[in-house]
Amino acid sequence: MTIQTQNPPPSGTEANAVPTPAAPTESDLLCQELANQKDLNSSLIADFENFKRRSREENETRAAAQKESFIHDLLPFIDNLERALASGAAPGSKQFHQGVELTLQQLRQLLRQHGIETEESIGQAFDAHRHEAVSQRHDPNQADRAILEVFQRGYRRGSAVFRPAKVVVNDLTPPKRSRHGY
Repeated sequence: MTIQTQNPPPSGTEANAVPTPAAPTESDLLCQELANQKDLNSSLIADFENFKRRSREENETRAAAQKESFIHDLLPFIDNLERALASGAAPGSKQFHQGVELTLQQLRQLLRQHGIETEESIGQAFDAHRHEAVSQRHDPNQADRAILEVFQRGYRRGSAVFRPAKVVVNDLTPPKRSRHGY
């Protein structure tokens, strides 16, 4: 007589069991470490490139600010040379007058090379964005709010105001009478 033993059918949990993966080999670990190092290297390269770009932009911004500051500091010298020419020279100082004029032309050329242009204002309508009114005058031969005189020349860079012009503005509004008629 032979006895046969049958194994019981597997229970539900054993039948659905997922086979466990084998433990990672040394080769697998090294490949994973290499991939991690490559990711880290790529990240460091990107960070360094961003750092270089930001540094370059900051240097350019700093240089532009220094140049702008220098030009602002230079403008009063140009104003004084213009005043010297406008005051009229003594008869015996023709060479001096020509020297001042030549210096002024060179300075204006230097400003143009750096994108700074003079703003011509006489006869134009007053614009508070481009002009600074330092005085008013009444001239019925000119339009209301027209610029009659420029005390200090204005400058612009492209369409942006670099320094507003100091001007005298025409005021044609009738004088206001007080309540007492004075």
